[in-house]
Amino acid sequence: MNFKHITYLLLGLTLLITSAPGIYAQDNKRKPDRKEWFRQMRQFKHKFLVKELSLTQQQQDDFFPVYDSMQEEIEKLQRATNQTCRKISRSEKAVSDADYLHAARQATELKAREGAIEEMYFDKFSQVLTPKQMFQLHAAERKFTREIMRQHSKMAKRKNNK
Repeated sequence: MNFKHITYLLLGLTLLITSAPGIYAQDNKRKPDRKEWFRQMRQFKHKFLVKELSLTQQQQDDFFPVYDSMQEEIEKLQRATNQTCRKISRSEKAVSDADYLHAARQATELKAREGAIEEMYFDKFSQVLTPKQMFQLHAAERKFTREIMRQHSKMAKRKNNK
């Protein structure tokens, strides 16, 4: 699995997970604020990457603004594609073949567009990270995704046992 697939999978997971540990402040019945949830998820990911890549403080200061910028660009593309697909799937009117084809093409092109964004940022990352850290970044992101999935599974089991 390459970097763009991991990024796409991570965003999909973050959209699927409806709660995360520590988000509920006082009222467990209250749904977490979406922006706050994403902020906490980003913070958790930063801490995870710091540990996995052994980032120095200077590297953290230089890397995360660039990394977050890349993530935001990718998420913007994903939101636009998801919006198009939702519009078609929720349409109460008949959807034309042209509309289906447009949405399918947009979804397919998403991967290439994500890859182009990642390629743009590759050189920026290489100015901050060592070659070894550049290589480890992909594995760290996969490991992060597995950790999120593991935590989600644990939460689902706890919820089902109540």
